[in-house]
Amino acid sequence: MKKFTTIIHFIWAISAVTLGTTIGALYGWEHHGGIGAIALGFVGFCFGALAAASPQMVMQLLR
Repeated sequence: MKKFTTIIHFIWAISAVTLGTTIGALYGWEHHGGIGAIALGFVGFCFGALAAASPQMVMQLLR
């Protein structure tokens, strides 16, 4: 069971960071150009990393 939980957490972490970075970069590219894509991609990465570290926090926000 521990191995299954670790695999699910790994998949969650990769998905959260990828989604946050992608959304930030796409929004930055559309509204601010290349520099905006880099800056907002980094911001999205940070939020994705926070979401990856604490899935319970994300579930509380979705409640």
